[in-house]
Amino acid sequence: MHKIENQIVDSSFSAIINAPIEQVDIPKWCFTLPEKEYQDCSPAHIAAGFTTAPDGTRMSINVETIGGSLMVQHYLETLGEKDHLILDSDSDVFTPNGRVTIHVTWELSVKKLDAGRCEFSNRVRSYATDDMMAFLDRQGIPFEIFRTQRQPMSIAHNKGETPLFAASIERAALKNASSTKAA
Repeated sequence: MHKIENQIVDSSFSAIINAPIEQVDIPKWCFTLPEKEYQDCSPAHIAAGFTTAPDGTRMSINVETIGGSLMVQHYLETLGEKDHLILDSDSDVFTPNGRVTIHVTWELSVKKLDAGRCEFSNRVRSYATDDMMAFLDRQGIPFEIFRTQRQPMSIAHNKGETPLFAASIERAALKNASSTKAA
């Protein structure tokens, strides 16, 4: 488990999905998301794909730039329900001073508002790994200063992508609904 005192950010934003909750399947959306659609959800998004870990656990691979640092995220599914997905990644961060890892927990969920709408929540929590703490220490950068500088960029990124993720999930849900009716 990651130490709360090493938490860099805990950011959560919500947006409305105009589709019945019964048609929403967040894991299906996440693990079949076309790369172009991922890229359209943020100017910082570079690439996305999906694979499996050696033990067969589903994995989403995301490449993006946050705060000028290239990140490669290896998100392992730790909870996969239609209305709730939790992914954990020890992500690679490429900085001007070298490569380091950061732990990221990405949590996506929906709750029903009424028969035709639900509320999507996109929560991102990140933690400095022991590797990152040593990296900062070697450079003489106090963790509090790093955290203070990193938070606004991470929060702005999450705020920007949340409504676009919701719109993408909505399109997938409505597509699911029309293919279910056709069957």
